[in-house]
Amino acid sequence: IKDAGGKAQSFGGSVNDPDAAHKLVADVEAAFGPISILVNNAGIASRGQSIEKTDPQELMKVLAVHAMGPFFVTQAALPGMRTCERGDVIVISSVATKTLNARGAPYNMGKTAADAFAYTLAKEEKKNNIYANIVAPGLVDTDMGQRLMKATAGVEDLRQLDDAMPFGHVCQPEEIASTVRFLVSPANTYMTGQKVFVDGGQSDG
Repeated sequence: IKDAGGKAQSFGGSVNDPDAAHKLVADVEAAFGPISILVNNAGIASRGQSIEKTDPQELMKVLAVHAMGPFFVTQAALPGMRTCERGDVIVISSVATKTLNARGAPYNMGKTAADAFAYTLAKEEKKNNIYANIVAPGLVDTDMGQRLMKATAGVEDLRQLDDAMPFGHVCQPEEIASTVRFLVSPANTYMTGQKVFVDGGQSDG
């Protein structure tokens, strides 16, 4: 971003802690002013256990990141966002909310709750010219995706799966970013409270 002539800075904070989330937003606003675009993208995977064998602490941790995190960060950003000409909140969800596969209850529950949050936000903040939308990827070539496939399928490099994937490649982060970019751009004037699946049509069979 800096090389392209923009301003950029990184900030740290635990999104699942309300005090830390509010401090994180305050630090960003102190450096850059009110947040007009917020992408809730923090996420962790669950361990693939059945409901019977899931550790309660794991459940609480995954729910805290996926469900509570977007709530706390957005809650902190809303007062400033309402002063902007336009606001956009994106929740990065998952195709898991459609498939709800076995051995994924914590993740399935967390992402489904995050969706419910976004749908509710869209209804509440429409009057303030704030858009809220959901982007739901399938498998994406990220660190988390790499770790997940290595643990569950023994795949060392996700690109080994390219030939079996739609359009001949594993979904890349840029393809998710392009969808987000449209939703928060001036080109989107009438979409809010919507969920866009970006998985090459895999979840549709």
